Amino acid sequence: MNWLDIGALEDIPRQGARVVKTAQGCVAVFRTAADEVFAVDDRCPHKGGPLSEGIVHGNAVTCPLHTWVFSLKTGLAQGADDGAIATYPARVEAGRVLLDASRLARRAAA
Repeated sequence: MNWLDIGALEDIPRQGARVVKTAQGCVAVFRTAADEVFAVDDRCPHKGGPLSEGIVHGNAVTCPLHTWVFSLKTGLAQGADDGAIATYPARVEAGRVLLDASRLARRAAA
């Protein structure tokens, strides 16, 4: 994997997110209350809501528009028939948040 440093973990509030803009669309990088990081598409497949503005609870995020809940680990919608978001490898190393740049480059156009 080719890791891309996107900033300090402390720059992302606990239970909050930051947006990373790519040529194919935005990726939301979430920090949980337990300081885990997850990266997912920033667009809800239901109505296009910005997931980075959603509510983080545990390892899930609730879309701010229509309350669909997505697992930050798997990208699957909870309790919805047809919903999923793409997830991207992310990790914290020496207090820095890293994303897999090669995986970001392969993402489909948003």
